[in-house]
Amino acid sequence: MNRLPIGDYDPTWVPIRIARFGPALNDYRASDGVLDERYWQAANAARVAWTAARLRPDPVAIALARLGAAWGSAIAPATIGGRPVFGGTLREINAGALVHFDEVVREYPDGLFDQQVIAQLAFNLWVAGPDFGGEATIWRRRWQPEDETHRTDYGYIPAIVQGCQQVSLCSSAGDALLFNAANLHAVAANPVQRRVAFAFFLGLTVTGTLVFWS
Repeated sequence: MNRLPIGDYDPTWVPIRIARFGPALNDYRASDGVLDERYWQAANAARVAWTAARLRPDPVAIALARLGAAWGSAIAPATIGGRPVFGGTLREINAGALVHFDEVVREYPDGLFDQQVIAQLAFNLWVAGPDFGGEATIWRRRWQPEDETHRTDYGYIPAIVQGCQQVSLCSSAGDALLFNAANLHAVAANPVQRRVAFAFFLGLTVTGTLVFWS
C-alpha cells in the first residue's frame, strides 16, 4: 500500500488531515449537481497507479469476489454513460472524521449511474489499526433537512446524534465492516498509531444486482 500515491483532501473542505488514494465521486460534484468531467482523468490515473503498485494479493479484488460469492452474483463497477467508475480508495484516518453520511442519490439528485441504486452500503477493510481508539461509530439515524443548520465543514456537529442508538467498533488489521452508509457515522481520533483501510461503496440496484464505486 505504501507504493500508492497518497494525497490529501481540500483543506478548506476537510480541515482535519485525512490521507487518501483514489478519487471519490462526491469530490467531483459540480455546483450544478452534475459530475465534473475531470473525474475521468483522475479515475484513469488511479487505475494506472493501482496497476503500477502491483498489490499482491489485491485486497479490493478479494473483497469484491467474496462479497459477490455471498450475494450470489458477481459485483461490477457502476457505470455512467457506459463508462465504469473507479472503486477502491485507500484512506488513513488518524485524526478522526466528523459525523457525516454518504448517499449518492442525495449527492446527485438528478441521477448519476446507468443503474438505478435503491440502497447504499459502505465497505471498509483495515490493513492497519490502532491498539485502542479510532473507533467507527454508526448511529441509528439518517439525515434530516433540519440537520443543515448544524453543518460544519463536510459534516455535522455531534449534537445532532445525541441520544440516538449507536454502535462503536474498534478495528485491527484484517477486520472488515459493511454498514448502511446513509446512517450518520464518524471516526474517533487516534493520532498515535496508523488507521488505514481500503474502502468502496456497494449499491443494490432495482434488478437485484450489486455495483461498486468510490
